Amino acid sequence: MLTLATTTPGEPEIFASLQGEGPSMGRPCAFVRLSRCNLACVWCDTAYTWRFEGDNRPHREARAFDRKANQLVLDEADVAARIMALGQDRLVITGGEPLLQGAALARLVALLPGVSVEIETNGSVEPHAALAPLVAQYNVSPKLEHSGNDPAIALNPERLSAWANEPKAWFKFVIQRPEDIAEVLGLVEAHGIDRNRVYLMPEGTDSAGLRERERWLAPLALEHGLRLTDRLHIHLYGDTRGT
Repeated sequence: MLTLATTTPGEPEIFASLQGEGPSMGRPCAFVRLSRCNLACVWCDTAYTWRFEGDNRPHREARAFDRKANQLVLDEADVAARIMALGQDRLVITGGEPLLQGAALARLVALLPGVSVEIETNGSVEPHAALAPLVAQYNVSPKLEHSGNDPAIALNPERLSAWANEPKAWFKFVIQRPEDIAEVLGLVEAHGIDRNRVYLMPEGTDSAGLRERERWLAPLALEHGLRLTDRLHIHLYGDTRGT
């Protein structure tokens, strides 16, 4: 069984759209958003996947979501049928933190013949042994100091070094302020991360805020030889579910 986020109560967040970030940006994909996360970013734009009533982990909006309305459990065959009905040859599994449900994801992906799978992860959870061979691409987004997470968990050195040695992994760092670049460069150096697989992405949930950050982030990406990624889906659809 898989625990999913919802678009509306009772409707799982399974949809087709254009990938908005990272190396596959602009590519048509099917998406499935899972619920639950082991981290709690203060600026998280999908807090409805983890900050349920009774969860007091910090978030800038301090909003608690009703679990029953925002979380749904389905069996893997049901989820696979919904994905296949979208007619896409690539699936993005996002969250929350998808790798918390690694065994169930392995069962799901095995039911998706001809579909390439990319998984978006915060990088703190090891992929399940049965899932790893079935994944085409990992989009690893380690959470920097400004996320508000305990770095001992969010930036576990053993996990980061393992991802650096995973040829299917790409790195995406959320940037909130210019000083964040020094932290990124320190992690790249400490763990031997290939700079050609590193993206810098502005934090923000509206077009104006993203553009404002990109004005100073673009020159920094150029200066340090790192890639810049936008958040295409925000410009196209706004900060909405199912997009």
